[in-house]
Amino acid sequence: MSDDEKSLLLFLETRAVDYDGRVKTAHMNKEDFEIAERWNKDGFVQFGRIRASDINNDGSHWVRLSDQAWISAHSLRQERGKRRWDKRRYQTTAEKQASQ
Repeated sequence: MSDDEKSLLLFLETRAVDYDGRVKTAHMNKEDFEIAERWNKDGFVQFGRIRASDINNDGSHWVRLSDQAWISAHSLRQERGKRRWDKRRYQTTAEKQASQ
C-alpha cells in the first residue's frame, strides 16, 4: 500500500467511525478520489455520493469499509501509535522515577 493509500484509508476510517460514514471531500484531492473509486470497484470500500437533500457540513459522500479495510486500518493505526510513542517528547512518571 502506498503512502497516499495509507493516508486515505486512515482518513476514511476516521470518517466511518466519527462521522457515521460521511466524507467531507474538501479534504480529498484528485488522487484520493481515484483511489477511492478503485477501492469501490474492488470492494475494499464502498464509496459514493449522499443524496442532495441529505448533504450537510459533515460531507457530501459516504464510505463503508470492508472487513479487510478495517483490518488494514487497524494495523496502520497500531503502527502509527508505536512510531509516535517512540518519538514522544515526555516521560511518564514511572519512567522518571525509574531513572532516579
